[in-house]
Amino acid sequence: MSYSPPPRARSGPRRRTLLASLAGATALLTGCSAGSGPAERAASAATRARARAARDSADLLARYDAVLDAHPALADRLSPLRAAVAAHRDAFGGTPDDKAHKADKADKAQKDAKGAKARTSPSPAPTASADRKEALTSLASAERTVADRRSAALLEVPGELARLMASVSAAGSAHAYLLTEAAK
Repeated sequence: MSYSPPPRARSGPRRRTLLASLAGATALLTGCSAGSGPAERAASAATRARARAARDSADLLARYDAVLDAHPALADRLSPLRAAVAAHRDAFGGTPDDKAHKADKADKAQKDAKGAKARTSPSPAPTASADRKEALTSLASAERTVADRRSAALLEVPGELARLMASVSAAGSAHAYLLTEAAK
């Protein structure tokens, strides 16, 4: 028995082929336009974590400055720790004038409001307790909180940043210990 061709020969692509190629093209276009591939999501998470770590270090620096202003006699003990926190801020990409930059942005926002109440205001500067022991305890608590936050974030950031955060977190824990011992 010989094979006979179908009664009508089809010309052009079949319906299934057309639908499959249309679905594939739609998936490719949607994937490209969303711009949220795994690598991009990881990069943005790392950028956010790095910025958060820089802000945390800048806030710790402000706390150290407040304690040093309230208790100048602690300068010998706190200056090396403060210098390390400044180095941590710089390692995460913070700048020495972060607070001044935030104040400039707040001033600009107030001017832009044209007499209306501004929606943004700079965060208030931290204050230190007049009691030496309480000031050191508060500073140790802040160091511990930041170190714990950085330790918790380790699983969400890529390798090099995770190593940096682990190292800085360990240093923060050591600072908390030293500050706690100084408060005794």
